[in-house]
Amino acid sequence: MKKKVVIFGAGQIGRGFIGDICAREGYFLVFVDVLADTVQRLNQERFYPLWILGEGKEEKKITGLKAVLLTEQTRVVEELADVSLAFTAVGASNLPSLGTVLAEAIQKKVGRQPDSFLNIIICENLLGSSEVLKKAIEPHLTPEGKTYLNDRVGLVETVVSRMVAPFTEESRKIHPLLVKVEPYCILPVARPSFKGEIPAIKALHPVENLLPYEELKLFGHNLTHAALAYLGWLEKLNFIWQAMENSRILKVVEGVRQEASQALIRQHHFPSSEVENYFHDLFHRFQNRLLGDTVSRVGRDPWRKLGPKERIVGAINLCLRHGIFPDAICLVAAACLCYNEPGDTQAALVQSLLKERGLDFFLSEHCQLTHEGVRNRIKAAYEEMKP
Repeated sequence: MKKKVVIFGAGQIGRGFIGDICAREGYFLVFVDVLADTVQRLNQERFYPLWILGEGKEEKKITGLKAVLLTEQTRVVEELADVSLAFTAVGASNLPSLGTVLAEAIQKKVGRQPDSFLNIIICENLLGSSEVLKKAIEPHLTPEGKTYLNDRVGLVETVVSRMVAPFTEESRKIHPLLVKVEPYCILPVARPSFKGEIPAIKALHPVENLLPYEELKLFGHNLTHAALAYLGWLEKLNFIWQAMENSRILKVVEGVRQEASQALIRQHHFPSSEVENYFHDLFHRFQNRLLGDTVSRVGRDPWRKLGPKERIVGAINLCLRHGIFPDAICLVAAACLCYNEPGDTQAALVQSLLKERGLDFFLSEHCQLTHEGVRNRIKAAYEEMKP
């Protein structure tokens, strides 16, 4: 096998994280995307600029690459048949669309290299993503293909945490392929899911059980990030770093941290020092001014983020399960219910349902919250906060 990797998705995570960590190890990058303009530009330029923004700015050029349109299925299959490693970063809702092309590549591998392995590392914000992808692939396989899928294809779930700056008109003027990212470069991966050897990519952090790290991301990173966004929006702030410098917001976020930390430690038996260090590093990352991460980017899609298993309500239920009343997290829920950024269709959907059916209906039907004390706390906070 050549030292080549196929990356489905040439967006911010595909280029800004996966392309970066693979290029560092000398892989030739084959991007597969649905956007013809992106594919054309990557093939014309044969590089893209990557800015790593932390204490300062590191400018890199990612070279050694080409791009293929997903609709050019024959070409995509040929690329896949020639590698042992692929990544996906296409967005959770688009993952099943990869089923047919992956199945065809697997059938080709069965004929050409039946003893080879293929590991597909799934970088999507989706619990159970490996089962979703497997169900999308299996119907298109012969019995021999299904055997190869089960025995020689690793469908590897991950926890993606690198933050990427919003792509602005200013960035476009510098270069239409420019990606700006933070320095954080760790990718927890499910060790037991690999088939054959785990790729020698320094950024990969293999763990035996990924679920604790998925929940640490969801109820640690995602929850506190959302708290900064929704409370920041109410304060009419533009950037996440500004919310980190607001004492009123920080007091609530610190309460969120304490509640979530206790619940995560009780649920997954993390060493308290590990969780403490995680949040210390996380809050330092949220202060990154150069990244320019916006309240509107982090806050978008409140409808999904108020779902029963999502970052806010999921964390409330985790706390309740361990005898912790989530007072600060209730404040975040109330702030999220107030969020109405112009142009955010999902925010408009939340506001429409609140107007038509009321807060009690929303909390019971959409959030599926049954705890009376929690519901009352959210309602009281919402009445105080709503613009």
